[in-house]
Amino acid sequence: MLVSVIIPTFDRRPILAKCLAALEAQTVSESGVADYEVIVVDDGSTDETIAYLEANRDRYPHVRCFSQSHRGPAAARNLGLEKATGETIVFIDSDLVVTEHFLQAHLDALHAASVRSGSDRLFTYGRVINTNNFDNPTAEPYKITDFSAAYFATGNVAIARKWLDAVGGFDPRFQQYGWEDLELGVRLKKQLGLKLVKCPQAVGYHWHPPFCLDDLPRAIDREIERGRMGVLFYQKHPTWDVKMMIQMTWLHRVLWGVLSLGGRLNERSMAGLLQWAIDRGHAQIALELSRIFLNWYNVQAVYAAYHATFARQRATNKRK
Repeated sequence: MLVSVIIPTFDRRPILAKCLAALEAQTVSESGVADYEVIVVDDGSTDETIAYLEANRDRYPHVRCFSQSHRGPAAARNLGLEKATGETIVFIDSDLVVTEHFLQAHLDALHAASVRSGSDRLFTYGRVINTNNFDNPTAEPYKITDFSAAYFATGNVAIARKWLDAVGGFDPRFQQYGWEDLELGVRLKKQLGLKLVKCPQAVGYHWHPPFCLDDLPRAIDREIERGRMGVLFYQKHPTWDVKMMIQMTWLHRVLWGVLSLGGRLNERSMAGLLQWAIDRGHAQIALELSRIFLNWYNVQAVYAAYHATFARQRATNKRK
Protein backbone atom coordinates (compact mmCIF):
# COMPACT_ATOMS: atom_id res chain seq x y z
CA MET A 1 0.00 0.00 0.00
CA LEU A 2 1.30 3.42 -0.95
CA VAL A 3 0.80 6.07 1.73
CA SER A 4 1.01 9.79 1.02
CA VAL A 5 1.94 12.05 3.91
CA ILE A 6 0.83 15.63 3.18
CA ILE A 7 2.51 18.48 5.06
CA PRO A 8 1.71 22.16 4.49
CA THR A 9 4.42 24.48 5.77
CA PHE A 10 5.04 28.18 6.20
CA ASP A 11 8.27 29.59 7.66
CA ARG A 12 9.10 26.55 9.79
CA ARG A 13 12.33 25.34 8.22
CA PRO A 14 14.24 24.31 11.39
CA ILE A 15 11.46 22.15 12.84
CA LEU A 16 10.42 20.97 9.36
CA ALA A 17 13.90 19.44 9.03
CA LYS A 18 13.27 17.39 12.19
CA CYS A 19 9.79 16.48 10.97
CA LEU A 20 11.12 15.12 7.67
CA ALA A 21 14.05 13.32 9.30
CA ALA A 22 11.60 11.45 11.54
CA LEU A 23 9.52 10.44 8.53
CA GLU A 24 12.61 9.12 6.76
CA ALA A 25 13.24 6.87 9.78
CA GLN A 26 9.93 5.00 9.55
CA THR A 27 9.95 1.29 10.39
CA VAL A 28 7.22 -0.71 8.68
CA SER A 29 6.23 -4.37 8.54
CA GLU A 30 6.41 -6.45 5.38
CA SER A 31 2.63 -6.76 5.25
CA GLY A 32 2.03 -3.08 5.96
CA VAL A 33 3.43 -0.03 4.22
CA ALA A 34 4.96 -1.10 0.92
CA ASP A 35 6.08 2.42 0.18
CA TYR A 36 5.30 5.97 1.16
CA GLU A 37 5.83 9.46 -0.10
CA VAL A 38 6.00 12.75 1.74
CA ILE A 39 4.35 15.67 -0.03
CA VAL A 40 5.57 19.02 1.31
CA VAL A 41 3.61 22.05 0.13
CA ASP A 42 5.36 25.33 0.86
CA ASP A 43 2.75 28.04 1.39
CA GLY A 44 4.84 31.03 0.36
CA SER A 45 7.56 30.76 3.03
CA THR A 46 10.14 33.53 3.36
CA ASP A 47 12.78 31.44 5.19
CA GLU A 48 14.24 29.68 2.13
CA THR A 49 12.35 26.45 2.79
CA ILE A 50 12.33 25.49 -0.89
CA ALA A 51 16.06 26.17 -1.29
CA TYR A 52 16.78 24.06 1.79
CA LEU A 53 14.76 21.09 0.50
CA GLU A 54 16.34 21.27 -2.95
CA ALA A 55 19.83 21.37 -1.42
CA ASN A 56 19.06 18.36 0.80
CA ARG A 57 17.27 16.00 -1.55
CA ASP A 58 19.62 13.16 -0.65
CA ARG A 59 18.66 13.43 3.02
CA TYR A 60 14.94 13.21 2.26
CA PRO A 61 14.46 10.68 -0.57
CA HIS A 62 10.74 10.23 0.15
CA VAL A 63 10.01 13.96 -0.15
CA ARG A 64 8.32 15.60 -3.12
CA CYS A 65 8.11 19.37 -2.77
CA PHE A 66 5.62 21.82 -4.27
CA SER A 67 4.96 25.49 -3.63
CA GLN A 68 2.22 28.08 -3.91
CA SER A 69 1.69 31.71 -3.01
CA HIS A 70 0.60 32.29 0.57
CA ARG A 71 -3.03 31.11 0.43
CA GLY A 72 -3.37 29.20 3.68
CA PRO A 73 -3.24 25.54 4.79
CA ALA A 74 -6.55 24.57 3.18
CA ALA A 75 -5.32 25.40 -0.33
CA ALA A 76 -1.91 23.89 0.49
CA ARG A 77 -3.45 20.58 1.57
CA ASN A 78 -5.62 20.54 -1.55
CA LEU A 79 -2.52 20.99 -3.71
CA GLY A 80 -0.85 18.18 -1.79
CA LEU A 81 -3.87 15.96 -2.35
CA GLU A 82 -3.80 16.78 -6.07
CA LYS A 83 -0.14 15.73 -6.31
CA ALA A 84 -0.37 12.69 -4.02
CA THR A 85 -0.45 9.18 -5.49
CA GLY A 86 -1.29 7.14 -2.39
CA GLU A 87 -4.54 5.35 -1.56
CA THR A 88 -4.18 6.38 2.07
CA ILE A 89 -3.56 9.99 3.04
CA VAL A 90 -1.87 11.04 6.28
CA PHE A 91 -2.05 14.69 7.27
CA ILE A 92 0.42 16.13 9.76
CA ASP A 93 1.68 19.62 10.51
CA SER A 94 5.22 20.71 9.71
CA ASP A 95 6.06 21.20 13.40
CA LEU A 96 5.25 17.58 14.29
CA VAL A 97 7.99 15.03 15.00
CA VAL A 98 6.69 11.46 14.80
CA THR A 99 7.88 8.14 16.19
CA GLU A 100 9.45 5.47 13.96
CA HIS A 101 6.30 3.28 13.90
CA PHE A 102 3.98 6.21 13.15
CA LEU A 103 2.77 5.24 9.67
CA GLN A 104 2.49 1.55 10.49
CA ALA A 105 0.41 2.35 13.57
CA HIS A 106 -2.09 4.33 11.49
CA LEU A 107 -2.37 1.56 8.89
CA ASP A 108 -2.76 -1.16 11.51
CA ALA A 109 -5.50 0.83 13.24
CA LEU A 110 -7.33 1.50 9.96
CA HIS A 111 -7.24 -2.19 9.04
CA ALA A 112 -8.24 -3.46 12.49
CA ALA A 113 -11.16 -1.03 12.77
CA SER A 114 -12.37 -1.89 9.28
CA VAL A 115 -12.35 -5.61 10.06
CA ARG A 116 -13.99 -5.09 13.43
CA SER A 117 -16.81 -2.88 12.12
CA GLY A 118 -17.22 -4.44 8.68
CA SER A 119 -16.93 -0.99 7.10
CA ASP A 120 -14.13 1.22 5.82
CA ARG A 121 -16.07 4.43 6.50
CA LEU A 122 -13.61 5.57 9.12
CA PHE A 123 -10.37 7.42 9.73
CA THR A 124 -7.74 7.31 12.44
CA TYR A 125 -6.65 10.12 14.70
CA GLY A 126 -3.26 9.83 16.37
CA ARG A 127 -2.00 11.25 19.64
CA VAL A 128 -0.43 14.72 19.69
CA ILE A 129 1.88 15.63 22.57
CA ASN A 130 2.87 19.28 22.94
CA THR A 131 6.50 20.05 23.73
CA ASN A 132 8.90 22.99 23.74
CA ASN A 133 11.97 20.74 23.73
CA PHE A 134 13.48 21.47 20.33
CA ASP A 135 16.60 19.34 20.83
CA ASN A 136 14.70 16.20 21.86
CA PRO A 137 10.97 16.68 21.22
CA THR A 138 10.07 12.99 21.65
CA ALA A 139 11.24 13.05 25.30
CA GLU A 140 8.06 14.84 26.39
CA PRO A 141 5.51 12.70 28.31
CA TYR A 142 1.78 12.75 27.57
CA LYS A 143 -0.07 15.33 29.69
CA ILE A 144 -3.74 15.83 30.46
CA THR A 145 -3.51 19.17 28.62
CA ASP A 146 -2.64 17.24 25.44
CA PHE A 147 -6.12 15.69 25.29
CA SER A 148 -8.18 16.70 22.26
CA ALA A 149 -11.86 16.07 21.55
CA ALA A 150 -11.61 17.31 17.94
CA TYR A 151 -13.36 15.13 15.37
CA PHE A 152 -11.05 15.73 12.40
CA ALA A 153 -7.82 17.58 13.21
CA THR A 154 -5.15 17.49 10.51
CA GLY A 155 -2.25 17.62 12.94
CA ASN A 156 -2.22 13.80 12.94
CA VAL A 157 -4.86 11.94 10.94
CA ALA A 158 -5.04 9.11 8.37
CA ILE A 159 -7.89 8.62 5.92
CA ALA A 160 -8.63 6.88 2.61
CA ARG A 161 -8.18 9.28 -0.27
CA LYS A 162 -11.57 8.36 -1.75
CA TRP A 163 -13.42 9.95 1.16
CA LEU A 164 -11.59 13.25 0.72
CA ASP A 165 -12.37 13.19 -3.00
CA ALA A 166 -16.03 12.42 -2.25
CA VAL A 167 -16.53 15.62 -0.23
CA GLY A 168 -14.35 17.82 -2.43
CA GLY A 169 -11.37 18.33 -0.14
CA PHE A 170 -10.77 21.44 1.94
CA ASP A 171 -12.60 24.70 1.35
CA PRO A 172 -9.92 27.13 0.06
CA ARG A 173 -11.91 30.11 1.36
CA PHE A 174 -10.36 29.36 4.73
CA GLN A 175 -7.30 31.46 3.96
CA GLN A 176 -6.65 32.68 7.49
CA TYR A 177 -5.98 30.80 10.70
CA GLY A 178 -8.39 28.17 11.95
CA TRP A 179 -11.28 25.79 11.34
CA GLU A 180 -10.54 24.48 7.82
CA ASP A 181 -9.94 20.94 9.08
CA LEU A 182 -12.88 20.81 11.49
CA GLU A 183 -15.17 22.15 8.75
CA LEU A 184 -14.05 19.31 6.48
CA GLY A 185 -14.73 16.96 9.38
CA VAL A 186 -18.33 18.13 9.56
CA ARG A 187 -18.81 17.24 5.89
CA LEU A 188 -17.14 13.85 6.31
CA LYS A 189 -19.49 13.07 9.17
CA LYS A 190 -22.72 14.51 7.74
CA GLN A 191 -22.33 13.39 4.14
CA LEU A 192 -20.51 10.09 4.55
CA GLY A 193 -21.01 9.06 8.17
CA LEU A 194 -17.29 8.48 8.77
CA LYS A 195 -16.31 7.24 12.21
CA LEU A 196 -13.33 8.50 14.17
CA VAL A 197 -10.98 5.79 15.46
CA LYS A 198 -8.46 6.85 18.09
CA CYS A 199 -4.91 5.63 17.41
CA PRO A 200 -2.74 6.52 20.42
CA GLN A 201 0.12 4.40 19.03
CA ALA A 202 0.59 6.94 16.20
CA VAL A 203 2.35 9.55 18.30
CA GLY A 204 3.38 12.97 17.07
CA TYR A 205 5.24 15.54 19.17
CA HIS A 206 4.03 19.05 18.42
CA TRP A 207 6.85 21.51 18.97
CA HIS A 208 6.34 25.11 19.89
CA PRO A 209 8.84 27.45 21.56
CA PRO A 210 8.34 28.54 25.17
CA PHE A 211 5.88 31.40 25.50
CA CYS A 212 7.25 34.94 25.72
CA LEU A 213 5.71 38.40 25.55
CA ASP A 214 6.98 38.91 22.01
CA ASP A 215 4.53 36.17 20.94
CA LEU A 216 1.47 38.17 21.96
CA PRO A 217 0.97 40.38 18.86
CA ARG A 218 0.94 37.33 16.59
CA ALA A 219 -1.24 35.39 19.05
CA ILE A 220 -3.78 38.22 19.08
CA ASP A 221 -3.77 38.37 15.26
CA ARG A 222 -4.41 34.62 15.13
CA GLU A 223 -7.36 34.88 17.50
CA ILE A 224 -8.86 37.61 15.34
CA GLU A 225 -8.30 35.50 12.21
CA ARG A 226 -9.80 32.48 13.97
CA GLY A 227 -12.86 34.53 14.79
CA ARG A 228 -13.32 35.56 11.16
CA MET A 229 -12.87 32.03 9.87
CA GLY A 230 -15.24 30.79 12.57
CA VAL A 231 -18.03 32.86 11.03
CA LEU A 232 -17.33 31.29 7.64
CA PHE A 233 -17.56 27.91 9.37
CA TYR A 234 -20.94 28.90 10.82
CA GLN A 235 -22.19 30.20 7.47
CA LYS A 236 -21.54 26.77 5.98
CA HIS A 237 -22.94 24.84 8.97
CA PRO A 238 -25.36 27.03 10.96
CA THR A 239 -25.78 24.68 13.92
CA TRP A 240 -25.56 25.03 17.69
CA ASP A 241 -22.54 22.71 17.77
CA VAL A 242 -20.61 25.02 15.46
CA LYS A 243 -21.68 28.08 17.44
CA MET A 244 -20.26 26.44 20.55
CA MET A 245 -17.01 25.56 18.77
CA ILE A 246 -16.41 29.07 17.48
CA GLN A 247 -17.53 30.68 20.79
CA MET A 248 -20.43 32.58 19.22
CA THR A 249 -22.83 32.28 22.16
CA TRP A 250 -23.93 34.60 24.94
CA LEU A 251 -22.25 32.22 27.39
CA HIS A 252 -18.79 32.75 25.84
CA ARG A 253 -19.37 36.48 25.52
CA VAL A 254 -20.29 36.78 29.21
CA LEU A 255 -17.60 34.36 30.39
CA TRP A 256 -14.63 36.01 28.70
CA GLY A 257 -16.08 39.47 29.17
CA VAL A 258 -16.26 38.92 32.93
CA LEU A 259 -12.87 37.20 33.21
CA SER A 260 -11.13 39.92 31.19
CA LEU A 261 -13.09 42.69 32.96
CA GLY A 262 -14.51 43.79 29.64
CA GLY A 263 -11.10 43.78 27.99
CA ARG A 264 -9.36 45.73 30.76
CA LEU A 265 -7.18 42.70 31.45
CA ASN A 266 -5.17 42.65 28.25
CA GLU A 267 -1.65 42.31 26.84
CA ARG A 268 -0.72 45.72 28.27
CA SER A 269 -2.24 45.57 31.73
CA MET A 270 -1.12 41.97 32.32
CA ALA A 271 2.38 42.32 30.84
CA GLY A 272 4.08 42.68 34.21
CA LEU A 273 2.37 39.60 35.69
CA LEU A 274 3.07 37.51 32.60
CA GLN A 275 6.74 38.49 32.53
CA TRP A 276 7.01 37.76 36.27
CA ALA A 277 5.74 34.21 35.68
CA ILE A 278 8.06 33.73 32.68
CA ASP A 279 11.11 34.94 34.63
CA ARG A 280 10.39 32.30 37.26
CA GLY A 281 10.26 29.47 34.77
CA HIS A 282 6.46 29.32 34.47
CA ALA A 283 6.03 30.16 30.78
CA GLN A 284 3.14 27.70 30.46
CA ILE A 285 1.26 29.37 33.31
CA ALA A 286 1.85 32.74 31.65
CA LEU A 287 0.41 31.36 28.43
CA GLU A 288 -2.68 30.05 30.19
CA LEU A 289 -3.18 33.42 31.88
CA SER A 290 -2.92 35.17 28.53
CA ARG A 291 -5.81 33.06 27.25
CA ILE A 292 -8.10 35.24 29.36
CA PHE A 293 -7.72 38.15 26.97
CA LEU A 294 -6.88 36.07 23.88
CA ASN A 295 -10.31 34.44 24.11
CA TRP A 296 -11.86 37.87 24.57
CA TYR A 297 -10.20 39.03 21.34
CA ASN A 298 -11.54 35.90 19.64
CA VAL A 299 -15.12 36.39 20.81
CA GLN A 300 -15.04 40.06 19.81
CA ALA A 301 -13.74 39.11 16.36
CA VAL A 302 -16.45 36.47 15.93
CA TYR A 303 -19.24 38.93 16.58
CA ALA A 304 -17.62 41.68 14.50
CA ALA A 305 -17.26 39.32 11.54
CA TYR A 306 -20.78 37.97 12.02
CA HIS A 307 -22.39 41.43 12.01
CA ALA A 308 -20.27 42.57 9.05
CA THR A 309 -21.13 39.45 7.05
CA PHE A 310 -24.86 39.67 7.56
CA ALA A 311 -24.86 43.44 7.04
CA ARG A 312 -23.38 42.77 3.60
CA GLN A 313 -26.01 40.14 2.93
CA ARG A 314 -28.82 42.51 3.86
CA ALA A 315 -27.38 45.19 1.61
CA THR A 316 -27.14 42.69 -1.25
CA ASN A 317 -30.73 41.59 -0.75
CA LYS A 318 -31.97 45.20 -0.80
CA ARG A 319 -30.22 45.83 -4.11
CA LYS A 320 -31.98 42.79 -5.57
